[in-house]
This record gives sequence, C-alpha cells and structure tokens, in this order.
Amino acid sequence: MESGKTEKDKQANQEMETILGQLSANFYARSCPNFRSIITRAVNSAVSNEARMGASLLRLHFHDCFIINMVFLNIQGCDASVLLDDTANFTGEQTAGPNRNSIRGLNVIDNIKTQLESQCPGIVSCADILAAAARDSVVALRGPGWNVLFGRRDSTTASLSAANSNLPGPGSSLSALISSFSNKGFTANEMVALSGAHSIGQARCITFRNRLYNDNNINASFASSLRPNCPTSGGDNNLSPLDSTPTNFDNRYYNDLMNQRGLLHSDQELFNGGSADAQVRTYGSNSATFFRDFASAMLKMSNLSPLTGTSGQVRTNCGRTN
Repeated sequence: MESGKTEKDKQANQEMETILGQLSANFYARSCPNFRSIITRAVNSAVSNEARMGASLLRLHFHDCFIINMVFLNIQGCDASVLLDDTANFTGEQTAGPNRNSIRGLNVIDNIKTQLESQCPGIVSCADILAAAARDSVVALRGPGWNVLFGRRDSTTASLSAANSNLPGPGSSLSALISSFSNKGFTANEMVALSGAHSIGQARCITFRNRLYNDNNINASFASSLRPNCPTSGGDNNLSPLDSTPTNFDNRYYNDLMNQRGLLHSDQELFNGGSADAQVRTYGSNSATFFRDFASAMLKMSNLSPLTGTSGQVRTNCGRTN
C-alpha cells in the first residue's frame, strides 16, 4: 500500500521534526513533576468505573487533533479546541455532527484539570492532558503505550465548520479515508493502524443503521443480531460494541473485519477486496505488529500541528478561555 514518499510526505516529515523539537517528554519536570501520576490515577479510576470511558477519552483526543482550520491558524491540531463549551456568543466544536450527542469524557478531563490546578496552577495545558489521557486509556484496557511528548498550548477559539469537515464519517469509503488521513500527513498504512482504535468502545445505532439494512458485505447472522437494537427507525442512540471484545484493546477488530463483522461501513471498507486487505490480515494474525504500528501512529497523531511556545494559552478551565 505504501509507495515512495511524495512531496507532501516530505513536507509533513519536516514539519514533524520542527514540532518534535518544541515538544519534550520532560516539559513539566520542574514545573509540575507529579502531573503524569495525577493523570494516570484519574484515568485508571474512570476506566475502572466504566470501561467504555477509555474509548471515549481516546476518541476525544482524536477529535481534537484531527481538526485543523487553515483559515484561522490559531485553531491547530492537538490544541484542546474540542473542550471549549458553547456560550451565548460562541459556538465551539461539541455540537458538530461527529461530536453531537456522542462526545464523552469531558468530566474526566475537568477532574484532572482541577487536581492539576491545585498542585501546579496555570502550568499543564488541557491539550497535554488529552494526549496523556488517551495513552493511559489504551494502557488501562491492556493496549500498548507510547512516549507522549508535552508542551502543547491551548487554543483560544474553536471551529464548528472545521470539525464538520475534517473528521471522517462512519459512511466513508476506503478512498475517502485514505484521502482524509493523507491530508493530515498520514500514510494509508497509518490510517489502517489508527482505525484499530475501534478495538474498544461502542457506537450509536444512527452511525451503522444504513450498513445493517443496505450493505451486502456484512455477515448475515451478525446483522440479524444487531437489528433488534437498531430498527429502521427510532433507537438512534442505542449502543452496540465496535468489536467483539470492546473492553479489551486487542487485534480482534481486524479479525472481525475478515469475518465481515465490522460495525461501521467505514470499518468494513478496510477489508472489502481493496488495498488495505493485506494489512488487515497482518494485524489480525499478529497483535504485536498491530500494537507497534498503532503506538507509532498515535505518537504521530498526538503531535499533529500543536500550538507551542507562546502561541495560544494554558487554560485554567478547559471549558473556557482565560
């Protein structure tokens, strides 16, 4: 699937090298040395109380990082713009189509922020909390870890239109998925690896109803088992697991795809006689390879166009600007 590097790939790599020079694993070593243990404890507690929360926190980070507004350059990738609440004079990203009625985990982030503000006032950004919480969520559900770098700053605004246009939808084709991720500097291979985030969590009926009743590449018994909970009308918010082991981060997602048991249309597109089939087979048979590639791609995503240096701010409340 992966061919020689294009000029876009080379530019993305150069930009990544610049970003990595501004982020550091030791960014808070002196200013807030206990911040990682505070985040990890809070995430572990939240996931222990509700395993689904791990998937929600991972998704929250993705929905933050993947939104880049080229018109307003102060809305970058991993900048915590998704956390900004709507006000009478401001509409953020939380009511965008991909987020409306489905974004979760804001209370967990707020709890972490409150603890950090009591220990290190005005130091740890909300964007860095999201990055660390995503990593800790995957580990809490028995998935791989990665070395998160820190130093992101928080945006002072958000973009509803960018959230609607940047995030790939559950009805996306393989070519649309490849294009969407390529626009952010990711290879097709990295897109398939990151799709493994659907190894955990659940999805709402409204996101897969069309697949249940109209797709041909779906296991008949699988579709039949889901239809009572997702009728042709009504029950939009009824939940079904994204794979057969939704509270374990593993490679079961890819095995399900090979058996035509992908919940979302966009999931099954990864294994539908196209260019991604071979990689799905590899991940389905080798969890170590999947874990390695997922961790590498997550590190790259968590460093996607952050605000650094003196850009943006460090919010004292993640839901509003200072």
